[in-house]
Amino acid sequence: MKQLQFLLFLLLCSMGLFAQTLGGNTVYNFVTQPNTAQLSALGGVNISNISNDVGMAFQNPALLRPAMQQQLNTAFNNFIAGIKNYSLTTAWYLNQSKTNVAIGINYFDYGILTQTDAAGNVFGTFKPVDYVAQLLFSHAYHNNWWVGGTFKFMNSHYAQYKSSGIAIDIGLNYYDSARGFQAGLVVKNMGSQLKTYTHGIREELPFDVQMGFTKRLEKAPLQFSLTAHHLQTFNTLYNDTAFNAAYSNTSNNANFINQLVTHLVASVQLLIDHKVEVTVGYNFLRRHDLNAYATANGLNGFTLGAGVLFKKIHIRYATGFYQQNMFHQVSLNFNWKGDGL
Repeated sequence: MKQLQFLLFLLLCSMGLFAQTLGGNTVYNFVTQPNTAQLSALGGVNISNISNDVGMAFQNPALLRPAMQQQLNTAFNNFIAGIKNYSLTTAWYLNQSKTNVAIGINYFDYGILTQTDAAGNVFGTFKPVDYVAQLLFSHAYHNNWWVGGTFKFMNSHYAQYKSSGIAIDIGLNYYDSARGFQAGLVVKNMGSQLKTYTHGIREELPFDVQMGFTKRLEKAPLQFSLTAHHLQTFNTLYNDTAFNAAYSNTSNNANFINQLVTHLVASVQLLIDHKVEVTVGYNFLRRHDLNAYATANGLNGFTLGAGVLFKKIHIRYATGFYQQNMFHQVSLNFNWKGDGL
């Protein structure tokens, strides 16, 4: 327990050191995008969901388990505005050190864009891309505790503007299988740019402190999750006063309740005979942001998903609403050695 107390102390210190980072003022925000369909269906933010899905460990390394040995998660997201997202995560269990290790990549392809100057003169085309590559590990402490870490390399390439950076995540996980209860705490994106977009201008990474809980009911095929993000700062709402005045926007009501609930992502999963899952998620901050400027959609913030869990392959689908647009993400989970999951 002394080791866990020390790790908790480090996490709390990290929260104080990086609390100044605010959303909208950071680089590499693509690292916050969900890499797998189950995570997207859960609302896009979840670090505690009880599942045998190695893709979920991409967001919390402490979720890695020995049962994920040689498991492979692949995902494709046909995102809005023609953006394509590809992801891959695979893991191994090192028996000698009793440590779980995984590698993964999340890649974003924005298509071919026209390159112009400020006056609109066309200079040709370019192909912007982003990706984050990760090395993850986890280790068990006693019967219920897991600790994990992630080393990540991030890269962006937008025509002549190129940037790269490194960061680490530290995660804790508590799992009580008898009660169907799991809790997670993750400090994300502690790091720095290695190469900046513009010479001499170094920008901050999207630091985030997240905490989540998942509870599976004992006598019903349901499990519920509640996740809180950006715990390092209370007010996460973006407020451009000049833009609000120009467009008569009054939707950005930054009162106490709004500031509180926009930290939360809630979800519920229906698990049918361990073979079919149906997921509904709700992201409060996403709904608040998308409902700005009189463009509200009653389904903004909601995500939906379904999964069919065969013995040797798990197939999952997720979708969500962005005003009048939707994304479609599919992921496959299987063991590349050929064994069942």
